[in-house]
Amino acid sequence: MTDTNNPKVAVVTGAGSGIGRAVALELAAAGWSVTLAGRRAGALEETAGLAGRGGEALEGTAARTGDGTRAGGGTELLAVPTDVTDPGQVAALFSAARDHFGRVDLLFNNAGTFGAAGPLEDLAYDDWRTVVDVNLNGAFLCAQAAFRTMKDQPPQGGRIINNGSISAHVPRPHSIAYTATKHAMTGLTKSLSLDGRPYNIACGQLDIGNAATEMTNRMQTGILQANGELAVEPVMDAADVARTVLHMAALPLEANIQFATVMATGMPYIGRG
Repeated sequence: MTDTNNPKVAVVTGAGSGIGRAVALELAAAGWSVTLAGRRAGALEETAGLAGRGGEALEGTAARTGDGTRAGGGTELLAVPTDVTDPGQVAALFSAARDHFGRVDLLFNNAGTFGAAGPLEDLAYDDWRTVVDVNLNGAFLCAQAAFRTMKDQPPQGGRIINNGSISAHVPRPHSIAYTATKHAMTGLTKSLSLDGRPYNIACGQLDIGNAATEMTNRMQTGILQANGELAVEPVMDAADVARTVLHMAALPLEANIQFATVMATGMPYIGRG
């Protein structure tokens, strides 16, 4: 657990819902100060409010929005509405984190979208570009801004954790844009790890399978399988993902979990022919 008298500072993208929200709350509960990033200001304020009210037993946590509407003792949450596909907004996000907290020790590079599902031949170019812009370009912009911050701050260094996916290994039907970006995330992770070595910047990737979020609601009603059938798939609590991220984040920078997979135990991934 992080020392709450000297909290470390995290930036979490996609913090307004799902895995991002769960990770932000878990980090705050462990004593981290967290900058919440996402497109919807109201959703970020809701995340901050959950922490401020205790959320998942987050007692003694302060929560602030960009307007500073909530405060308390202990760690703080700062909400910064951000479109990660916009270089200017990403730069402003990390500037706000540095100005408010003095440094950035962790980026959880989480913002993403599945995009339109359907046969490859019917995929519109604009739908392809939307997924690539969020999942790959957005991840790059946030990683670059975090890298610059961590390289220049005293003491030097920090950690970047990229949200990969089971789709970084195997595709689902009708998911070419999402799958391509998640495979690219693996290359991004490896390059960040290599380029970060001289500056004490560690980078790892967490590949997640079937966490229960808005994005995976369809898993519980039936989703297309590789054999053409529809099947209900099991899911796991997003809090289980959050605890895994916290474990990765809490390691000293001399140690790194390069790649990890956390998934619903019974999902149809292992054992496919």
